[in-house]
Amino acid sequence: MLETLLERWGDGVVLALAGLTTGLIFGVAAQHSRFCLRAATAEVAEAHPADRMAIWLIAFFSALIATQLAVLAGILDVSSARQLAATGSLSGAIIGGLLFGSGMILARGCASRLLVLSGTGNLRALIAGLVVTLVAQASYRGVLAPAREWVAGLWTITGGIDRDLMVIFGLSRTAVILIGLAGLGLGMVMAFRHSVAVSRTIAGVFVGLAVALGWWLTWMIASTSFEVVPISSVTFTGPSTDTLMALVAERSMALNFGIGLVPGVFLGSALMAAIAGEWKIQRFGADTPMERYLVGAVMMGFGAMLAGGCAVGAGVSGGAILSLTAWIAVAAMWAGALLTIFVSNGFQTSATPA
Repeated sequence: MLETLLERWGDGVVLALAGLTTGLIFGVAAQHSRFCLRAATAEVAEAHPADRMAIWLIAFFSALIATQLAVLAGILDVSSARQLAATGSLSGAIIGGLLFGSGMILARGCASRLLVLSGTGNLRALIAGLVVTLVAQASYRGVLAPAREWVAGLWTITGGIDRDLMVIFGLSRTAVILIGLAGLGLGMVMAFRHSVAVSRTIAGVFVGLAVALGWWLTWMIASTSFEVVPISSVTFTGPSTDTLMALVAERSMALNFGIGLVPGVFLGSALMAAIAGEWKIQRFGADTPMERYLVGAVMMGFGAMLAGGCAVGAGVSGGAILSLTAWIAVAAMWAGALLTIFVSNGFQTSATPA
């Protein structure tokens, strides 16, 4: 069937449809579960991990378990994924992660959360997300690219086994899945203790499953197509820049997984917000100063390009395939976020809506 679709519509259309499907699932699930790394770090900073931390753990370990089960079953091979196969940057993961983590506190949301909130009518998130996208593009190919390349080149690591945590720690895939089940169990216990609605808990699981689905769909297409198709999953900084540049600089749009993913997440979150009666216009105000959002967005745009992805792209998608640099990046994001909260001494991040 997939061969027929590829022959009839071409790789680009099928990849975009795969991205759209994955994005819709992620958008609906992320909006309903309130999946948000920024909110989880705020709870930890206040020494009171609660529902947001529980949801983050559930989503992260669901992605890890589902992805590794697919690999174990022989229906997925992630060895060619950029996060594992290509040369990586440890300096980029550390410095970029720190910048991204600090920026998401200032902007009250990581790149994925800003996109999800944009679909609910949050104009603050929409503007901040556009700035993240523009700065990311400038960091990738524009005026900030030399600075990014210099920082990334300070400490690099070859691709392959040197970036694979399973090889580094000598773990079997079964052991990794068991560790994932323990992490998922911890998240479930926390969700139960903090009276998280069952529907939110299930939605948190589907956030993780959307990540695994992205890996599987792109791998299936890559395995079937006669063209070279890179496998990937849910990530936002790169696809957002591709989507924006395609809209403003090209007469025709080259379709790929990311081009479908971004509108899919936006539509999914908008649909969920409309169903739940949560869609409403939200603007900047005295308690939500634009300058703080803009500074945070700039830090996230540059930091994501250094770290190899955003909190979902590097932290969850890369983490699910056990990429060393992805795990270092997400650890640095946590550190940058916690440090920013402590230094700000009282930003009521967990109490103030994004």
